[in-house]
Amino acid sequence: MALTTATCALLLAACATDDPAPEPPAADKSENASATPRLAISHDGGITVLDATTLEAVGNTAATGFVRLNPAGDGRHVIVSAGDSFDVLDAGTWSREHGDHAHHYTTEPAMTETAFEAEEPGHVVRHAGRTVLFDDGTGTVTSFDPKDLASGQPPTSTHRTPDAHHGVAVELADGSMLTTVGTEDGRTGVVVTDADGRERARTDACPGVHGEAVAADETVVLGCENGLVVYRDGVITKAQSPDLYGRIGNQAGNENSSYVLGDYKADPDAELERPTRVSITDTRTSTVQLVDLGTSYTFRSLGRGPAGEGLVLGTDGAIHVVDPETARVSRTIPVIDPWTEPDEWQSPRPALFVQDGAAYVTDPSTSTVHAVDLASGTVTATAELDHVPNELTGVTG
Repeated sequence: MALTTATCALLLAACATDDPAPEPPAADKSENASATPRLAISHDGGITVLDATTLEAVGNTAATGFVRLNPAGDGRHVIVSAGDSFDVLDAGTWSREHGDHAHHYTTEPAMTETAFEAEEPGHVVRHAGRTVLFDDGTGTVTSFDPKDLASGQPPTSTHRTPDAHHGVAVELADGSMLTTVGTEDGRTGVVVTDADGRERARTDACPGVHGEAVAADETVVLGCENGLVVYRDGVITKAQSPDLYGRIGNQAGNENSSYVLGDYKADPDAELERPTRVSITDTRTSTVQLVDLGTSYTFRSLGRGPAGEGLVLGTDGAIHVVDPETARVSRTIPVIDPWTEPDEWQSPRPALFVQDGAAYVTDPSTSTVHAVDLASGTVTATAELDHVPNELTGVTG
């Protein structure tokens, strides 16, 4: 969808701004009393965008093949990983600050012409006002300011890892870049370079490195087959798993919390392990504790609540709330019927996404999505979908 610039004077004569951003023509947008968060749900053949409060569908867009969805980082756009590029979906909701107040707008969601070429689009990471894309096919890392997406194709900076691999990268506030180390045959560690490309830290003590999370004090955690590595204040330390093989490959962080929630698999020979324990890592001490949920879960089950609590969607159909300080389940919130993890990782399965104090849960078996108020622990809305849901993400507006 092509965007044109509309000045504040066209909307409200009394307003002024030093940072005008391109917007749709006035006839194509509506002004609202408050920000309008939205959800994006992928399905076979496309992406459906919902109002996050009412769960009503507000738009659909076509998408071919298996796509992955991530917030772009500006509260408005979604990065769509598909085929040979990272594409950009405009979810059609945004706000503009005007001194002591803001104006809030919505328009019809649409795919934009903005795209980032990639042989194998992989992980998308948002931190410190930068969004970083990792191309598994080439090892190329692309970084940009997500606020520039409203203007079209944003200026980018690039970094190249020595070898292509299924990796991840995080750009830190000082311009340093943390990237995984590996080849197509295996992944072994992590390296950090400063803004001028000089190496600051490195470790090869992270076999099978996968996934990342950022915790308080800009601490970055990456999972390994025997625990995690923790980058903090220029130093990499090892957080060892309690078991000789204890793989932590997916993590959920909160930048106001020193604790990181992770999955935990302990059977190196399993083709499909259905774990019942999750990990809690204290990044201040690089120590790992395990929490037995009494139910299994999958890589789409992890989230963090507004107070930093860990959230895990179990195959029993409930959200298990974990207190990271005590490493105990503090309560459970029933949401959907019990389910079984499918054998193929790309197959639809229930997914958890957390935004603005609400948890959203999809149920492919009934083609539904549910909104859960985390404060009260109640399901506040349920909607039937026209398609079987797969990936789930959202934007704040």
